[in-house]
Amino acid sequence: MSVEVKVPPVGESITEVTLGEWLRAEGDYVREDEPVVVVESDKVNLEVPAPASGRLVQVLKKSGATAKIGEVVAVIEEGEAPRDTVSAPAAAPAAAPLDSNPRVMPSAGRVLAQAGVDPRGVTGTGPGGRIVKEDAVRAVAEAAPPAPAPAARAEAPSAVTRGPRSEELVPMTPLRQTVARRLVEAQQNAALLTTFNEIDMSAVMGLRAEHKEAYEERYGLKLGFMSFFVKAVVDGLRAFPALNAEIRGTNIVYRGYYDIGVAVGGGKGLVVPVIRNAEHLSFAEIEKTIADLGKRAKENKLKLDELTGGTFSITNGGIYGSLLSTPIVNPPQSGILGMHGIQDRPIALNGQVVIRPMMYVALTYDHRLVDGREAVTFLKRVKQCVEQPVRLLLEV
Repeated sequence: MSVEVKVPPVGESITEVTLGEWLRAEGDYVREDEPVVVVESDKVNLEVPAPASGRLVQVLKKSGATAKIGEVVAVIEEGEAPRDTVSAPAAAPAAAPLDSNPRVMPSAGRVLAQAGVDPRGVTGTGPGGRIVKEDAVRAVAEAAPPAPAPAARAEAPSAVTRGPRSEELVPMTPLRQTVARRLVEAQQNAALLTTFNEIDMSAVMGLRAEHKEAYEERYGLKLGFMSFFVKAVVDGLRAFPALNAEIRGTNIVYRGYYDIGVAVGGGKGLVVPVIRNAEHLSFAEIEKTIADLGKRAKENKLKLDELTGGTFSITNGGIYGSLLSTPIVNPPQSGILGMHGIQDRPIALNGQVVIRPMMYVALTYDHRLVDGREAVTFLKRVKQCVEQPVRLLLEV
């Protein structure tokens, strides 16, 4: 009986993927749930498992080709494994020579080929040590520029021109294409406004300094700022539920749970993994979750369900040096909080000018659902919770 290998769903709003490396070749015997091909989306690389055990009799899409979600890319003829393959797993190859060819994803191969960089000298960080595009870009950047060619007769211009007015044509990555499309859609389909405030970080910084050693000894990680902001945001969302809601058709969906998306720089670019049920997590649990998500984002190992379904988002441009910005809402969410860099600034306090570590914060919200008064008061509540962290413990 023939069984079709289809491209699985790979995330919200994604309708097309790029076929990466085929892990098994035509004629190979594969076992059920054994990975047979890698698909590349704008967010993650995903290994597609075999739906049944049998022989891979037909590959319909080559590496580098595009495919729609649900499209058939291969056919497996069900059957028992031949006797000569029963004793050894199909995925266990013979020992490879020391200088064997590495596994290179198609997008990475194009970058390396254009720059003339040998993939055998590139370290892969993708699944199974595969070389992904980010590895290729890094290797090209680290490679020394080629020596200029000796003078010769004029030849046809190359795709990349060098000199004081050089230009280079580089295709947009799937991630960049999707980011561009979604940012435009967010601006066109929502009434976005941004309100600002500033937060005195003295209390949080004092707590971190006072309990730093004890916290690290007990939990094995540093106490960051993000857990305070996640807690403060959940407190604010409870008070102003419209910011945790979404418009669905002509209805408003109010949620009784708080799945907070936290923007992190991943191996494929900026991604927003979700902290599920943040209202039930302790400071340490939030910090551990963020550390785990951030680590796996850099390794392109996030699961699809970890990147979808958030109810509100937080982004911290301050880690890159941003002092002030207007974040864009991630549809269909209705709000996003932007954190920024901390700077010592003079402020008026109790009739005197004092120096305090201050952070500007920004709330972008969908004005179709959230009124200005709610947005401003929500941001003020976040400010109060961070400036007086005891409020988070007492829930006042």
